[in-house]
Amino acid sequence: MSEKTPAVLSRFMFCVMLISMFLLVLSTLFLLQFSNHSLIPRSVLELIIVNNTSLYFMPDTNREQIQLPKHPSEDVRFQSLKPSESDWKVSNSSHKTSSVRQETNMASDRTRALLRVFMYDLPPEFHFGLLGWKGSVNKKWPQVDDLKDIPRYPGGLNLQHSVEYWLTLDLLSSNSPKVGQPCPVIRVQNSSQADVIFVPFFSSLSYNRHSKIREGEKVSVDKTLQDRLVKFLMGQKEWKRSGGKNHLIVAHHPNSMLDARTKLGSAMLVLADFGRYPNELANIKKDIIAPYRHVVRTIPRAESASYEERSTLVYFQGAIYRKDGGFIRQELYYLLKDEKDVHFTFGSIGGNGIKQASKGMGFSKFCLNIAGDTPSSNRLFDAIVSHCVPVIISDEIELPFEDVLDYSEFSLLVRAADAVKQGYLLNLLRSIKREEWTKMWERLKEITHHFEYQYPSQPGDAVNMIWQEVQHKISSTQFNLHRKNRYRRSQLHVKTN
Repeated sequence: MSEKTPAVLSRFMFCVMLISMFLLVLSTLFLLQFSNHSLIPRSVLELIIVNNTSLYFMPDTNREQIQLPKHPSEDVRFQSLKPSESDWKVSNSSHKTSSVRQETNMASDRTRALLRVFMYDLPPEFHFGLLGWKGSVNKKWPQVDDLKDIPRYPGGLNLQHSVEYWLTLDLLSSNSPKVGQPCPVIRVQNSSQADVIFVPFFSSLSYNRHSKIREGEKVSVDKTLQDRLVKFLMGQKEWKRSGGKNHLIVAHHPNSMLDARTKLGSAMLVLADFGRYPNELANIKKDIIAPYRHVVRTIPRAESASYEERSTLVYFQGAIYRKDGGFIRQELYYLLKDEKDVHFTFGSIGGNGIKQASKGMGFSKFCLNIAGDTPSSNRLFDAIVSHCVPVIISDEIELPFEDVLDYSEFSLLVRAADAVKQGYLLNLLRSIKREEWTKMWERLKEITHHFEYQYPSQPGDAVNMIWQEVQHKISSTQFNLHRKNRYRRSQLHVKTN
């Protein structure tokens, strides 16, 4: 009997291990096949999936995406990115996990969103109607889950101030299960549930296309729209409740909202810079600086020219004779135009201008971003996506996302007074050797995606970064309000007694 005991125990232990392994496999399959009838709370599985960042932010392989044109001088074209065959060849378990992720995205975006945004249902003439879109009766918005229904934004210089277009698309798609991107915002239908109120007025496009008085008109279409917008907002309970402080208005073109800005200045503004705004109307405490949409093509990391391949030391092509702070351009032009390794010429987007600029920046070590009529220009962002180290000469410039990005890691900022000194700028740039330049170049390639506008938006792109900036401003406003209310209750009781 005693001789049989070890054999019996061995068989028993083997059976226990076999059963344990079977239960482990079964529980794993149970999680993967998770449904609403699961005994495990749905919130627990969602938490597991949400906190797996790489899984949550992985682009869907079966999702179409709208990208900008290869030649930005053309209208924005919507290109469907179809997955390759290799993208479809995933394991069965991976497919199921992805399906669960998509399902939970749609079910819980409202609770995970960075911001809850209420958007006014303004008539189409304030937004997509400016692009020639005409919806059916009582239809104020295009179908954003169908690429054919989304109006194209015009190219050329119009494109650089298209910020409100991308933000509006992002809000509309936040309620669309067919788009399904990891959106940081959710559009809510009840303004009392919102963190911020968005005003969908394509103000830059309105200025670019309709600011001139046409024959037979006494007032421009742009001014008429601004007047109507002011009247509308002043009559809304949302505006009255906060005095407009929780409203978000995009006025990216420096001349947009010229007539309405003083009346709507209490709102949070999305601007290119503060060059044409008094400090009491626009400032970094309450407003957001957003990047221009670049007009040259983005150079893929693998195609980015190295230090040795960039034969031009300094590159600038654009308008040279400007007013206001832009006088420095012509001073630098006369200082640099005859230098052998410097490209400093007049240029425009006409003809082959954009393609020339893209090629020139792509093979230059440094690209000048000099103040023009206003402190900023899209040239900075053209340089970034070309991986050409920006040299920023604009004392009054405000830089997008500077609370997150350290521009000194990938660009040079030079005071205007120093830049115009004989020999100063070239001596500075020539003193930066290969190792130091390459470090900035590598950092440029890492941060380029922060300056890309695209639909659907992606984590860390320009659209997402702007929403994060909005969230920071809202938090700051709430912080100040809460501090102000510290003694409100005790003061009320003292007054009533």
